[in-house]
Amino acid sequence: MVMLAADPPGWSPREGELLKYRVNLRFGEELVIPPPAPNQKAALRFDGDDDTMPAGWKFGRVSAVAVNAQGEVFAFHRGRRADPMMIFDGKGRYLRSWGKGVFLTPHGLRIDAAGNVWTTDVGSHQVMKFTQKGELLLTLGKKGQPGATRDTFDKPTDIAFAPNGDFYVSDGYGNTRIVKFSKDGKYLLEWGRPGRGPGEFNTPHSVQVDSKGTVYVSDRENNRIQMFTPEGKFLRMWNHLGSTQNIFITPNDEVWMITHRESVEAGALNTLGGRIFRVDLASGRILGSIESPGHWIHVTPDRLLLIASLTGNVLRWYPEYR
Repeated sequence: MVMLAADPPGWSPREGELLKYRVNLRFGEELVIPPPAPNQKAALRFDGDDDTMPAGWKFGRVSAVAVNAQGEVFAFHRGRRADPMMIFDGKGRYLRSWGKGVFLTPHGLRIDAAGNVWTTDVGSHQVMKFTQKGELLLTLGKKGQPGATRDTFDKPTDIAFAPNGDFYVSDGYGNTRIVKFSKDGKYLLEWGRPGRGPGEFNTPHSVQVDSKGTVYVSDRENNRIQMFTPEGKFLRMWNHLGSTQNIFITPNDEVWMITHRESVEAGALNTLGGRIFRVDLASGRILGSIESPGHWIHVTPDRLLLIASLTGNVLRWYPEYR
């Protein structure tokens, strides 16, 4: 009798359905021209001698990306020569830039409902609010002074906005807390401490708020996402989504994220080898996924996915028919 060996183990099943997207790997250096028609592939044009950025400019490590109401893409990066905040049109054509000498180590970027641009800087320990032209409107935290008081941060990571205009800061590398402020920047409350229990954190790296005001915190090194009331009362957690770099919740409560299977993998791969997940808000069930590197995600109303990668790229994922 001949005994046949069992098939060796292969790839594990994909989480949810395959997200049917294609990608522009070098947004800002390659252009999508013309806009593709339905059921046609996008046409890319890239010429290394004809970059859209000013001469000699390249992305450094791109930590975050956001899109305004006009469809302009803001890329926040750590390059030495180019301005840290660069703005492009939807096809990747450079428009303008600002922020030289303002930031030490760019990290988080969000645009609020009024169009204000908010940043976190883990080098200066500050949260700043700007106009879209780069005019400074508000600064929270003391430059170069890490702390855990009402007026200091220690390497803050992200910002999220409540429906009433209040906002939350994940104070997440040096501290392990979420800090809530009024819409005009007045300290309201905070919660969190080091640990693995409910309401405890190990690197709260991203924070988002749904339409009902529930606060979602990526407790990255604990490989989970925790949910809270606006006052910081623990509600529940998802512990099946891995080590999540960044969460994005759309106005109609679609949940998207860029994540890794676990924190050890995320650290070893330095944000390579991650996955984009779309997740059901009510149950946490994974609706779709696709492999992608990335540190930050923004989703537009027409479901373009913009990914900021510490590899020095902005990735523009577009539905397959575009």
